[in-house]
This record gives sequence, C-alpha cells and structure tokens, in this order.
Amino acid sequence: MGRIEIGKRRIYILVAACAATFLLYNLLSYSSYNEGLGYSPGKQASIHPPEPTIPENEDYEWDDRLPPLPETPAVAPIEHEDQAEPTSLPSTQTTPTPVARPDGHPIAALMKEADVRWREYEGSRSETFRQTVEKYRTKYGRHPPPGFKEWYMHARRKNVWNIDDFDHIMDDLRPFWAIEPKIIRTHAAHLWENPDHGVAGIHVRNKTIAKVQNGSWRSETMEEVINIFVEYLPDMDIMMNRLDQPRLLVPWEDLQKLLETEHDTRVMPPEVDYNFTSGQDRLTNIGLEPDQFDESEERYDAEWFGYPGKQYMDIASKACPPESPARSNMSIAQADAMYKEPSAGIVSNFNLSSDLCTVGPTIHNLHGMLYSASSILASHKLVPIFSECKVNVNNDIMFPANMYWKHDDRYDYMPNEDVPWREKADTMIWRGVTSGGVQIETNWQTMHRQRLVQLMNGTHMTLENQNVTVLTQDPSKDGQQGFSPFADLGLPSTPPATYHNTTISPGAFADKVSDIGFVEAWGCIPGECPFYNDVFSWKPQTSLTQQFRSKYLIDVDGHSFSGRWHAFLLSKSLGFKATIFREWHDSRLFPWRHFVPVDNRYDDLYSLLTYFVGYGNPPNRDTAASDSLSEGSEDVFVPPHQEEAKRLARQGREWANKVLRRDDIEVYMFRLLLEYGRIIDDNRDRIGYSGDGSELDRFDAGEEFAEGEGATGTSRWGIGGWFGGAAGPEDSKPNHGVGIS
Repeated sequence: MGRIEIGKRRIYILVAACAATFLLYNLLSYSSYNEGLGYSPGKQASIHPPEPTIPENEDYEWDDRLPPLPETPAVAPIEHEDQAEPTSLPSTQTTPTPVARPDGHPIAALMKEADVRWREYEGSRSETFRQTVEKYRTKYGRHPPPGFKEWYMHARRKNVWNIDDFDHIMDDLRPFWAIEPKIIRTHAAHLWENPDHGVAGIHVRNKTIAKVQNGSWRSETMEEVINIFVEYLPDMDIMMNRLDQPRLLVPWEDLQKLLETEHDTRVMPPEVDYNFTSGQDRLTNIGLEPDQFDESEERYDAEWFGYPGKQYMDIASKACPPESPARSNMSIAQADAMYKEPSAGIVSNFNLSSDLCTVGPTIHNLHGMLYSASSILASHKLVPIFSECKVNVNNDIMFPANMYWKHDDRYDYMPNEDVPWREKADTMIWRGVTSGGVQIETNWQTMHRQRLVQLMNGTHMTLENQNVTVLTQDPSKDGQQGFSPFADLGLPSTPPATYHNTTISPGAFADKVSDIGFVEAWGCIPGECPFYNDVFSWKPQTSLTQQFRSKYLIDVDGHSFSGRWHAFLLSKSLGFKATIFREWHDSRLFPWRHFVPVDNRYDDLYSLLTYFVGYGNPPNRDTAASDSLSEGSEDVFVPPHQEEAKRLARQGREWANKVLRRDDIEVYMFRLLLEYGRIIDDNRDRIGYSGDGSELDRFDAGEEFAEGEGATGTSRWGIGGWFGGAAGPEDSKPNHGVGIS
C-alpha cells in the first residue's frame, strides 16, 4: 500500500469521525417531549461566540463576560438556590456549545436581536471622566454643567453602571434652551399658587430646601432625595406635578421651532465659569405665607385647561408629526407594521408600541386614560413642570417616580420572600382594582384592565365563544431538510422548527395558566359599580410575595404608570409589560432581553404565553396519555420554552440590580437638577465645565479617596480604575453614608 493510499484511508477515517460526531449532536439537539408540559427545547444556536454553560442554579449571576462591578450593600444579593451546585464558572470560556435545532419562532429572533443591541449598549460605556466629558460634548454640543465633576464622582462611588445614559434628561430639557431663563424662572415661581392646578413647589435656597408648597407624600419623597445632593444646587423653584396624568402637549410645529433654536444656539466657549450665578431674581418669595402673594410680581399664564373624560387623542394628536398615523390616513395595518412582527403580531419595537403618534388611532378607545381619564389638566405651552411619567407626546420634565424610592410594602421587592424558578407555578398572575379611567355602564368594556381580565378568563372566553390566533408548530414541515455543512457527504441537516398561525379556543388553556382578576371595584359612577355585579367574581387580595409564586407577572397601567414594575424586574419571575407611559428608566431596559413586551391590545398575549408555557401535543403522540390543552385538536402544538423564560427572568433580575437601584434614582435626580439649574441661569451659555477631564485621572485610577478612606494604588471599588481588576479586602465594607463622601 503506497503513501497515497494511506493518506486516503486517514482522510476517510477523519470524514467518518466528523460525520458520526455531527449525527450525534443532531440527535441530541432534537427536542423530545417527556411529560405533559415538561418539554425542554435544546439551546438555540447563538449569534455570539461560545460561552461557558451556566450552572443549573438559575440564580447564578452571569454577565456575559463583562467584568462585574462590586455589589452595592443597599441591594440584596442574588442568592443561589442550591448551594450544592457550582457557584463559579468553568475556568475556560472555550467550551463549544452543542449544535441546537434552529427555532423558527419570531420570538427566538427577537431575543437574539435584543442581545445584539444590549451588547452594543454595554460596549459604548465611558470608563473615565475624560471619556465622559468628551462624549457629552459630542452628543449635546455643549460643555457639561457646573457641578459635573462632583456628580461624576458621586455616580462612580455609587457604582452607576452606565455613566452616559442620561439622554432622557437632555431630551426633556432641550426645548427650554429656546426660552429665556428668566421666563422659565417666572413660571416656576408661580405655578404652585393655585392649589386647583395640582402643582407642588419645592424651593431650594442657599443649598437647602427652604420651603415646600402644596406638599404631599410625593413632594416629601422628592425632598428626601434632593437633600442628598442639595449642597451642589443653585437657588431654584421645582414645580412637581401632583396629578397622576402628565400635563404638557406642545404642538409639533411649535416644538420643532424650539428645537431648531436650541440646536442653533449651541456653543462651547474655550473658558467658562464653573459656578452657577447667584442672586438671580424671578424666584418665589418664600418669606410670604402660603395664602399670600406679591401681586406686583410679573406672572405668565400657563393656560391650563381641563379635559377629563374626553378623547385624549383630540388634543394629543397636535403634538404628533404630520406624516404620523395620528395625523394622516394611515391604516391600522400600516401602523401595526411599524412596530409589530408580521407573522404573529408580536411587538418588535417597544418604543413605537407606546407611541401615541403610532398607536393612538388604534387604541384611542382601548385605554382608560385616552377616553375616560379621571383628571386631565393640560396646557399647550411649554412650562417647567416635573412629572413622574408621561406619554411620548408630553413635554413634562420626567423624574423617577417617588413610589420607586419610597418604601412601601405594596411595591417593595423582598428577596427573602421570593422562590426559585423551579418552585414557581406555570401561571401568569395579575391582581388589581378597576382603575384606569372613570367607569360607567356604557364604557368599561374597552378599558385596558377590564379587557385583560376578560381576555384571560377561560369561562368568559368559552361562554362568549371567542377564539384567538397563536403561532403553532407546523408538523407538515417537520423533518424537512435544511442547510447542512456536510451535505456533500449525504448527511442530514437540522431542520428549523417552523410555525404558522392557528386559531384556537383558549378557554381550557386560560383556566390552567391564568390567575388574573380584580380584587375590588374602584373609580365608577355610581360609586358602587353595580354594573360589575354579574360580570366579575372578585379574587382575594394577594401580596407581591404571593404573586412571586407564579413564573409570569404581567404589568399594565392604572390611572398612570404602574409602581410594581421595579419589583417585578427584581424578582425571580419573568415580567410582561404593556403600557402607554414613558418612565425615567426606559433607555436602560431592553425588551426581549430583560422583559417581554406586550401590545396594548393584548392580541399577542396568547402567542406569548403559549410560546413559554407550551400548548397541546407534539405530532405522533398519544393525546389520551398526555395533559393536552388544545381542547381536542390533535394537530395544534407549541413546544414550551421554559429555559428561554428562565433566562429572560434571570437577565432582567441581574440587570435591575445594576441599573434600577435607589442609588441610580439618586444619581439621575442629581444630574437632572444640575442640568435644570443651568437652563434657568441667566449666564447659561457661559457657565459649565470646560476642562479635558484630566483632573480626575487619579480618581479614575482609584488613587484619590475621600477623607478617611485612605488607600493608594487600588480602587476602593475593587475594579482597578472602575472597569477592571479584582476586589480588595476593603471592598466588601458597606458605605452607610447617604451624602456625597
């Protein structure tokens, strides 16, 4: 036998070995249905480099190979469910991921796309003060405001994860650059004077909160936050909205003029003063009694008008672009295509799903605030009013909701009262009252909370003979050949799991997986809500702790935003979210990586639930021996995706522990009021920070410490200049101070 023949034999052996290995992986990657809803699909092929396998303990913290910042003592650590399981990652990160059967469901693609966006976000973070300052000037065309160095150091000491993510603040304040500072101050000095206008006034003088007008628990909470950093603020009057609903609706054409002026007036002088201007006029005279006013002072009319119980889109559409669905003849199908995945109507653009310019014409009669709001006191003028939330067309200055800061047993997450994923019921839970708008006998049926409760009530769906459309696995495509890198060798490929739209009767499925209902009626005319007597059966009150016994938590609006959302994200359950409201944290959360977005019509909800929970029986399985939820339809099947659900829940929980802490709220408010302080300064174009950031090089390297923390060479945050290195022995010591130290 010659050399060439020996070489051929080795090649044949090599090819055979590769083929055998590929076949083995293919066999292992095909999913099998074991018991009822115990189906567990193989891992999907990753678009990212191979990563080490996450231990079975779903509470293991895994940050996708990004170096973690140290835990903040104020946030309860994520505990391991089973200490007997490994608590450290494998020593190598080159372990290959087994070949998995591709999943043709659109949710699989949406999760991958979300991972890409999140990684891009993570990779863009500034690591030093130099980089932060440079990025600020590049993005906003201005120098940072006075106090920026102190804010930066405070944020770093609080372990803020992304030092650049404050665009919400800048977007809210941009149009105010087109208004003279003294006019803004004059508005702020007097907006609180009429108690019927629903405005509280918080007045900062000489680096302290000197007075609060029309106070409530909301203003008290806001005052508590501001007191942490008030020594760095100039004198200012902060006007806080006391109503649940947002206030300002500046017409689109007027807003564009304001934004053009802001852009044209951007300047960055080589030298600016790093101090706010002192002794400015047009501030509230805090020496007067609450019911006393200096009539000689100039005032501007905010032009408030009431609009409760009316079609909100009639006044909101004026704030939309002319070409948007809200102001054009665009069809519902065309508007849906802008933010929904086409095959199943699943939300692919969460931002547009809550954009009233896009969805307003579709849901104008499907959300309580949009046609039966309890209190709308609005203005088409731009005035400086701070609100906890808003819809996209509002021009309020948004700040973190007080409920997220205030300790309240109804909304606080208690990690010791949560349970591991494997101990949670395979159900979706929601509890609440019939809020969301003023309800009368002829209008309640289309309100957002009422629609949710009826949609997820199996008895109602069965009695009303209502069907829904879901994406189900297509058995006719099962086993078809797809692309194979070994096709030339005659080896089979791994066919993708394909799906198609199927109409089902969801009654039995809803009875099994839904625990959604009202606990009481509230907000009706007449007050006893008699029209609900033959409609709803009231469910018992449940605490957040009890709700965490379910795997799936859906969060929907009430009169305004929902105060439960932070707790849901911090929990070991998976959050689903439907809303029309914007909040301070929106840019930090990535739908399909940290939570599941839901359309405000809920027409995608059954497709979402059947994807994660599973539905029906796989092809060729004895339906009599299985726990079928398909009500006799043997060819309707959706395999459960429990691993995907658990992964999303874990990712959301880990991320919330990094970016939704009380520390993050504090830092956001600090930055917001520094930026606002400059907006109202008569010398706003000549104040700020004009340096290159080099004076904080030592701080960024961890060599500069506050008094009493003496150490050199290693950051007290244990990350060797913030973003690398191991924690030192001092790093685990909590910092209990609430001030800037």
